[in-house]
Amino acid sequence: MAKHNKKRNTMFIYETLIREVVKQSVNKNTDKRNVAIGIIKEYFKKDTQLRQELDLYRTLLETKGLPCNLAERLVTETVKQHGKVDQKKLFSEQSAAISAINKEISKSVFSNFVPNYKDLATISQVFADATKPKRKVMLENKLIQRLSSPDDNRTQEKGVSKLVVKSFVSRFNNEYNNLLDEQKELLSKYIGSFTDDATEFNFYLNEELGRLKAALASGLKDEEVCHDSNLTNKLKAVEEVLCEFAQKPMDKEGMATVLKIQALAKELSE
Repeated sequence: MAKHNKKRNTMFIYETLIREVVKQSVNKNTDKRNVAIGIIKEYFKKDTQLRQELDLYRTLLETKGLPCNLAERLVTETVKQHGKVDQKKLFSEQSAAISAINKEISKSVFSNFVPNYKDLATISQVFADATKPKRKVMLENKLIQRLSSPDDNRTQEKGVSKLVVKSFVSRFNNEYNNLLDEQKELLSKYIGSFTDDATEFNFYLNEELGRLKAALASGLKDEEVCHDSNLTNKLKAVEEVLCEFAQKPMDKEGMATVLKIQALAKELSE
């Protein structure tokens, strides 16, 4: 059985770049962050084979809670649609993206932690023509089970109704009264990410995490803070939390944490 090549896994390339943007934002390396953003915009733009395959990955990765018969039909239709992807152009675009990452950022980008890597590998092998029939049927069955499993309390599907979004906003507004402008902006981007590919939200989040880390660093230099070891340790712990967001996808609990850190940053600035 051929070993899965993560560098030829379109969604892995995309996910590891997103995490690189977050990492470089937290590290305040604007140049490398902008390069990573530029590579995403260039190679995953509309009408590319990379974008076409990325959308098919998302179809199988971000859907849950389907009845078994619908899950089976979804896998069959997605594999069928994948057959329309121009494999020669796809390979060429992947090669160009890999080359740009290696030359303009670093080969270490491909070592970034991607939490759903095993699922990406499964989908890649289902899409691959070289996968043996028996192996492919087993992997497709694995995907069907995943698609028909209950959702994990996060809104995964793209077709989020206006009622769901309204309810989501209401819950946050009830929990966090008198939101700051930056909190409202972040929340707005987060809600919008349910109905698009979340790229805009990820870019905005990266910028905001960098700003918050800078605010904490400035706060640690405050004379009053410097003389309070307990407060200093707490701010450093918050810094570590911000860094951890580069290693995991954002969910409601993570959003709640960022909103609180935004409020803390506001207090420090005042």
